[in-house]
Amino acid sequence: MASTSGYSHRDPMLKKRDEFEDLLEERRNSSDLRYAFRSYSPVLYKELSPCTATTLKNMVLRSDQLRFVISQVCLETGRAVDDIQEEASAILEEMAHNLQLSTVRFFAFTLCKVFKTLFRSICVNEEGIQRLQQAIQEHPVILLPSHRSYMDFLLMSYIMYTYDVALPVIAAGMDFMGMKFVGEMLRMSGAFFIRRSFGADKLYWAIFSEYVKTMVKNGFAPVEFFLEGTRSRTSKSLTPKLGLLNIVMDPFFKGEVFDLNLVPVSISYERILEESLYARELLGVPKPKESTSGLIKARKVLSEDYGSIHVYFGEPVSVRSLAQGKIDRSQFNLLPRHIPRRPSEEISNLVNDSAYRLVRAQEENMVLKPWVLLASLLLQSHHQNQATALDELTEQAVWLRDLSRQYGAFLHWPDHVPPSEVVSSSLSLHRGLVTISEGRVQLALEQAEQSGPGEPPRAATPEEELLSQAVTVLSCASYRNQALHIFLRPALLASAVHAASSNNKQEVFNSFSFLRNMLSNEFILCPGATVQDFEDACFLLVKTGALQVSQQEVVVTERGHRTLAFLTSMLDPFLQGYQVVCRFLCEEATEDLTEKQFVPAVRKFILKLLLAGQLRYTEVLSSDLQKNSLAALLRLGAVRKIKGAEPGTLKVNKVMVNSLEDTLGGKLPTQKAAVARL
Repeated sequence: MASTSGYSHRDPMLKKRDEFEDLLEERRNSSDLRYAFRSYSPVLYKELSPCTATTLKNMVLRSDQLRFVISQVCLETGRAVDDIQEEASAILEEMAHNLQLSTVRFFAFTLCKVFKTLFRSICVNEEGIQRLQQAIQEHPVILLPSHRSYMDFLLMSYIMYTYDVALPVIAAGMDFMGMKFVGEMLRMSGAFFIRRSFGADKLYWAIFSEYVKTMVKNGFAPVEFFLEGTRSRTSKSLTPKLGLLNIVMDPFFKGEVFDLNLVPVSISYERILEESLYARELLGVPKPKESTSGLIKARKVLSEDYGSIHVYFGEPVSVRSLAQGKIDRSQFNLLPRHIPRRPSEEISNLVNDSAYRLVRAQEENMVLKPWVLLASLLLQSHHQNQATALDELTEQAVWLRDLSRQYGAFLHWPDHVPPSEVVSSSLSLHRGLVTISEGRVQLALEQAEQSGPGEPPRAATPEEELLSQAVTVLSCASYRNQALHIFLRPALLASAVHAASSNNKQEVFNSFSFLRNMLSNEFILCPGATVQDFEDACFLLVKTGALQVSQQEVVVTERGHRTLAFLTSMLDPFLQGYQVVCRFLCEEATEDLTEKQFVPAVRKFILKLLLAGQLRYTEVLSSDLQKNSLAALLRLGAVRKIKGAEPGTLKVNKVMVNSLEDTLGGKLPTQKAAVARL
């Protein structure tokens, strides 16, 4: 067993990060109209001239790949070539962007007004913008922002316009096309629209992939999409979706471009516009359909204060350097390049590893606000049914501030301001989530609506009361989740130390490995990095004096109990969520349970247990947690999808599921790791 007592790790505190500039400062002191109509002349890749939307569509329709697929569809369906070409043109018309500078200027003017009303500041790292401008001139650029709000893509284009950077073309869901006027405005601002799913539709896939690849190969504009595929309702990073990343990297694999620059962008909101909407979605309230009338009704948010936004443009990542020594590109010389083919295993592995690396880069440059730390502390107090004295909360926040900095957190805490003022300001901004009474702070557990308009008042049912309180808890948890990437690996180790039956290092590692594997659908944990994560966690906990680690033992120090108690409490709601899903599948799952029925059924089961006082954490009501639990059980083979009367019927291995539930609850020693050894 290798020693982890002599560490060669780079201390995360030594990571250098850029300074920020506030975009809105100048906007508050000068004309918005002059800003919107100022000279805009960005430098493009190889100093190309901008390409018109019509030219781009013609290039796609004339491409060898699309012609080949059209001929294949003709053979398979017996339809005429002209008929399929007409369908291809219609799909492309529905999909394609139509970037117009006049529309961009309109949005620039409008967003100036909106942003100055909603936000105190929009802070951008200008060094990152300079790196981006240089990268755009050298190679085609792919922008990969984190995705926490509908505001993200508007914000990205606004920043690019402000700094005279080439405006991106943005992959957007077809949902926005339901917003009649706004959908077309977005199209004219650079959005191209794709269906959420298109299954085995060869023609649609060929048009979509060729459209994106044509933009990448010719470098007409940066291409922007969200690696996570959709907005995160929990503020945790989502497991990356690989479809678009495969498409944009393909021209490099085939030697059609010398290199590509992938630029991770981290967008951090002090207060998220959709916070209560997300909480309700996680509790089963359907997402409102995107519509122009819905947007108009949402204008009441303009009267709220949403604090600051930090946008950090990360270091461009070269695809050529990612592929160095891992991909043999000569394999593409064996077939004509326009013939579609499935990616090889080595390419799939590279794309997957790159996606995880890029999401981790987004996480590392996320800026944490003081409220994130306060939310973490207040949730733990809530779980213990305690209110916290304001001065005690301030002391805890200062302790957690120092700990998170030692763990490498990118924390925006104004050190020139007394901690009591920082805490008071954060509580004031999030006053909808907290109450302060007689100097004590706790979560504001809102009362359920007891009647509709014009109806006589009625007492809320216990279930309504619980769901109402869960909105606040899940909203608060979404802020706590922003810090999870900082504390996750130490928290896994803390939980492993707690679960292991001795101080033996191998046993602690086995417990760590089990927990990490179990939760790898929940968090961004890079494949094959179990030993590295364990050593990183040991390094941080030894560095902060919480553990002593030798070749044989892992021992908690006297001063380490507070740190480990905090860390294990961060993971406990997730572990209880996975346990209760296992319990549901063992006790309640029927033979004909389908994947579609799973979330409503498990929610009903959890509500019953919470109302009976058998569960501690309201967070287990989150549909995101429930879906991730099921995904983990499917991955581990404890549950299988079978062909039943209904699609997605679930077959439960109750012995295995029961064993996992016991292990999560610390009732059984974890099995030794099969492959990884220290």
